[in-house]
Amino acid sequence: MTDFHPAALSTDDTALIFMWSDGRSDRYPFGVLRDCCPCATCMVKRTEEIEQKPEENLLPVLSPQEAGPLKLTLVEAVGNYAYAIHFSDGHNSGIYTLDLLRRLGDELQKVM
Repeated sequence: MTDFHPAALSTDDTALIFMWSDGRSDRYPFGVLRDCCPCATCMVKRTEEIEQKPEENLLPVLSPQEAGPLKLTLVEAVGNYAYAIHFSDGHNSGIYTLDLLRRLGDELQKVM
């Protein structure tokens, strides 16, 4: 269990912003959150993409929701340990634990 919790949540046009109880603020771009979705389907898909040979990659056909700019449609608490995040591309099965969000925030702070 963590010693911190979200004190406030907000969004701008491109990111979810967490203000943590310890005073730290993390900005999570929507695309990064979507790419790091922890649901089983996304985890399997990421594994398959790593194992797939380059010549086997086919040009994907995107729906209008997938082709447009990615947005969040809903962020809702799951108990006191996680958030369910719903995306404009229709994906909504990822449960982002506070520990995962904090680790992701650590990584993002290193590269920004």
